Amino acid sequence: MLVSHSREVAGSAAALARALVGTGDAAPVAPAGGLPDGAIGTSAELVRRAVQDADEGAGVVVLCDMGSAVLTVKTLLTEKGFEEVRIADAPFVEGAVAAVVTASAGGDRAAVLTATDDARTYRKL
Repeated sequence: MLVSHSREVAGSAAALARALVGTGDAAPVAPAGGLPDGAIGTSAELVRRAVQDADEGAGVVVLCDMGSAVLTVKTLLTEKGFEEVRIADAPFVEGAVAAVVTASAGGDRAAVLTATDDARTYRKL
């Protein structure tokens, strides 16, 4: 699941991650970006809905862009029904791709979190 301050950023990162899976079905990836009216911000309600959309019973890994997106998810983790949700400490785009590719290949939540951790050290030079 991808939480961004921008609906467009969350949706585009989700589309990119799905596209990079290659063959086969992509694991569920639910974007939660912006406010309900489309403005920039973070909406707890959109995050709740996205968790429900992404959850197929194996737990949910959440990638956040920054600031209030992280705080919103951390607050939701204290609520009933979010016991199987984990925040990945990873860069947003690289982490999203690593998470979706790993989950799509059959990786469990632990493997997905490991892949997102590895995304933090991707070198570009």
